[in-house]
This record gives sequence, C-alpha cells and structure tokens, in this order.
Amino acid sequence: MPVNGSDELKRTNEIGMAIPVLEPIDLAGKTVTADALLTQRKLATYLVERDAHYLFIAKDNQPTLSADIRLHFAARGAPDCREPPTLQHGRIESRAIWTSTALNDYLDFPHVGQVFAIERHTIEKKTGQTSTEIVYGVTDHTPLSASPARLLAFNRDHWRIEAHHYILDWNWDEDRGTVRTGHGPENITGLRRFAVGLIKAKSNDSVAGTIAKLARKVRRVFDYLGMTMNSTPRPRRLAAEG
Repeated sequence: MPVNGSDELKRTNEIGMAIPVLEPIDLAGKTVTADALLTQRKLATYLVERDAHYLFIAKDNQPTLSADIRLHFAARGAPDCREPPTLQHGRIESRAIWTSTALNDYLDFPHVGQVFAIERHTIEKKTGQTSTEIVYGVTDHTPLSASPARLLAFNRDHWRIEAHHYILDWNWDEDRGTVRTGHGPENITGLRRFAVGLIKAKSNDSVAGTIAKLARKVRRVFDYLGMTMNSTPRPRRLAAEG
C-alpha cells in the first residue's frame, strides 16, 4: 500500500514500463516471474503471445484471484514437493509447494495452467525465532512443462534476485536514480553490486550497517579495504640471537 504520492508514481511507472523493458529481449521458452504488483492480465497475455511463460504471485491487487486460490488450498494436505532445509544469512529456511489444475477453467485470468501455494518456514539461528509465510500464485505452465519442484525453484530464484535488488534500492534508492545517459546506469549499478558483494564477503554486519559506518569518512573505507598501513598486519620483530 503506497504511503505517499511518490510511491504511487513509482508503482504506476513499474507497471507501465514492464512490457517496454521486455520488448527487446528474446523471451521464447523463458519463464518470467513477478511479484504481486505485476500480476496483470495484460502482461500475462503479452508473455504467452511471445512464446514465454509467466509465474505470478496473487495478492490484494487481484483480490478475487487471490481469494479463490487461497480458498482452494485451505485444506492442503501433504505438499507436492518439499525442499531440504538450507542455511542462508543466519537463517534455516525450508520451502514447500502445493499445486493444482482444478481452477484452470474457473479463474478469470488468461492462460492458467496451474495455481500454487508456497510455504516458507524460517528459523533464526541465533535466537531460535520461527516464522511461516504462505504465498499464492498462478502460472501458465502446465504440469507437463513444469513440475512442482521446478515451480518452487522459479519462485526461489525470483526472490534471490528481488532481495539483491531490494538491497540496491534501499541503500542507494536505485529505482529513482538520475544517471541515465551512455553507459552511466550500467557502470554505477556494476559498482554498487561490487560494493554489496565485497561487504557481504568481508563483514558479518548488514550491508546497510556497514555503509552507515563507512559513510562520510574516506579513511575508514581505505582501512576497510586493507589499503592503509593501519589495516595490514605488521611483521613480527625477530629477537636478536647472541
């Protein structure tokens, strides 16, 4: 839900720019994933007409679609696929998926091949705190073109990319960047991605926390990168032998 006019404009622009951004890309045979904001009939139709596939999350911007899928999976039983737990960023995470073709002819959405429910269960390793999130979605993939395990993998890869983009936008407000000419946008994004990768490799702190510590003090940046005498280990002095 937008909290001010600028957020509303940002969301509107994201919807309007989706198809123009995809236009020059060879989409044949590819699966395009999107969060709830881009779960739109026009985009789904466009992708299928370009011989691509879609996998969309259904939330409150498509209330009827979301409610129908949620109701269908109210009594889920055993999942169709459950991934083994993985440890990432201090969290133990496991995912499970339920799929169905029962709503294919019922839903008012183009080219439905399956609907799905994905449960994400996480445990914070340090505190033991647990959380469970369930999301619902729709895809044009039929069971023949995408198994439950493959759908789950599409969703997992989507959120890995989304999480990285969130880091860039949160720390540098990248979505509203004003660098637009020549190779500027590509270069500045490359530098930011390099910085994120470097921070993750060197620090146990968050990206935002590390940036805050280094901000406005160039000397700290050089120390952090190991480019000053203070940041390099000094050789031990050898005791003189008689």
